[in-house]
Amino acid sequence: MKPLIHRMGAITATVCIATFFTSTLLVELLGTAQSIATVKSLIVMPGLFILIPAIAVTGATGFAMSKARRHPLVMKKKRRMPFIAINGLFILLPAAIVLNQWAAAGRFDSGFYWLQAIELVAGATNLVLMFLNIRDGRKMTDPKEQPNHA
Repeated sequence: MKPLIHRMGAITATVCIATFFTSTLLVELLGTAQSIATVKSLIVMPGLFILIPAIAVTGATGFAMSKARRHPLVMKKKRRMPFIAINGLFILLPAAIVLNQWAAAGRFDSGFYWLQAIELVAGATNLVLMFLNIRDGRKMTDPKEQPNHA
């Protein structure tokens, strides 16, 4: 059951980050100030209330399943996780909240766009790291990748 919960949490978290990233890019390129404010608001609520539990479930189940495993792919995933967590907690989460507040107040100045650029780079970084973890997780569960496969 843990692998299924882990997989669903990872997929949910990755889809959230990808949705936030894509919607931000599209609304910045094609939207109005009001649509930017709407997207920023939706990322915070309900977005973060979906993303944060999904990440917590993914981390908890991943940690529980990997406790005694020394598989090289498990070790790679474990090395990526601190970067994903630090990036999320110290860049993405605060940026989402601040950008939402600024957009709601109509503050679309250079500070807004600098923070937006930082958020997009951090989001792209987390997406890459999360996709690498998904790829490695799939490799570990693929019967063709197992050492006993002939």
